[in-house]
Amino acid sequence: MTTSFSEQPSMPVTAVAADYPNGHVIPAHSHDLAQLLYAIEGVLVIETAEGRWVVPPSRGVWLMAGIDHTVRMRGAARIRSILVQPDVLPGLPEKDCVIEVSPLLRELLLAATQVKGHYQPDSRDARLMRFILDELAALPVLPFNLPWPADARIARVCQMLVNEPAETKKAEDWAALLAMSVKTFHRQFLKETGVTFGRWRQQSRLLLSLECLALGQSVLEVALQHGYDSQSAFAAAFKKQFGISPSGFYR
Repeated sequence: MTTSFSEQPSMPVTAVAADYPNGHVIPAHSHDLAQLLYAIEGVLVIETAEGRWVVPPSRGVWLMAGIDHTVRMRGAARIRSILVQPDVLPGLPEKDCVIEVSPLLRELLLAATQVKGHYQPDSRDARLMRFILDELAALPVLPFNLPWPADARIARVCQMLVNEPAETKKAEDWAALLAMSVKTFHRQFLKETGVTFGRWRQQSRLLLSLECLALGQSVLEVALQHGYDSQSAFAAAFKKQFGISPSGFYR
């Protein structure tokens, strides 16, 4: 069953399915419901006013109700997700975040997309949906988000780094570009993003690399495109961030 994400279902939990080609963009929109966005194939790039998430298979993005967001597909994407009425179950995430999608949750989501129409509160379909929420509440939150600054000056630097991930300018260079001292630049960057400049740049490079890996580019090519001097240096940073090598990530 394929359901439009624009629909606002009346059931406590509703599963939706949609397939999109590489490069497709769902324009900025929001839902009255919380949403778990998950792709069994392809990479999703999700952007809100406060952050940017790059989500490969085996991960999902939890978005709170009323959050404006855009979704961009990297590689052909097959989305299998749920929409959840507010206050359905205590223990669900209380902020936008990336979660690990366990093999069990993946199979539950696939089964849920086969549920047609309304279901009775004590039915098999209702228990399936409740099981999904129980599993969702138990899964860990992962570091796949890129916090975005509200300050226009810092946001300008961040956008340049996203556009050119191999850019090697140091903090001193960016501070001079913004006509501020290096100390002020570091302080403002940390205030706006919650992380240091160096950490933010590394996280941006690694998250952007997921998009290129999803398109089948070689690990060496991706490493050089994202500011690393060698494949080994990139692989080490990638494994430290995500817990697995770049070559093994999409298997």
